[in-house]
Amino acid sequence: MTVADHRQAETHGHTHGPACGHDAVVHEDHVDYLHDGHVHHEHDGHYDECTTCSCAGCDDSCAVCTCTDCTCPTCNHATCSCSSCGDDTCANCVCADCTCATCKHAA
Repeated sequence: MTVADHRQAETHGHTHGPACGHDAVVHEDHVDYLHDGHVHHEHDGHYDECTTCSCAGCDDSCAVCTCTDCTCPTCNHATCSCSSCGDDTCANCVCADCTCATCKHAA
């Protein structure tokens, strides 16, 4: 079992949701909300900051990372590298025989 980075964000005066006025990005199994330089999501009654890209030279949030040679396993835009998949992003890949190291469902 792997323990995920758990960085609690600042306290919020409102609940994020479809009509809260902040941009939302689907990231893995949750929705991150972007505002005031933060990218975070609800978790157990509070908000956690989004994970940060692990690529050298990148310090962006994984939900919005745009580095072109990304190998970070939690970034939204990483493209599946297995031969069974087309140009699907790792966040959306569902191929049953996936061998891509950055796809979440690959074992």
